[in-house]
Amino acid sequence: MALFDMQIGSEAAMGGDNRADALCAMGLAYATGRGRPVDLVAAHKWLNIAAIKGCDRAASLRVDLAATMSKTDLAAALRAAREWMTMH
Repeated sequence: MALFDMQIGSEAAMGGDNRADALCAMGLAYATGRGRPVDLVAAHKWLNIAAIKGCDRAASLRVDLAATMSKTDLAAALRAAREWMTMH
């Protein structure tokens, strides 16, 4: 699964046509446990990045997900998204 994450992340960083949609799909996969364990911090991270890159659906899903997360987990997700954006 890490390879999949790296490929999606690399494509998004390079500006592929569907980058925001791909990042949104990764966030949904983490949120639902599709193909990987449920990880709400990772889900929020990828939805946040997708929203920043212009995916309206990700922005809406991110708000819904944030309402279910603890402040500690939300802070961790925001920090992870900021780190990813800094590196890519």
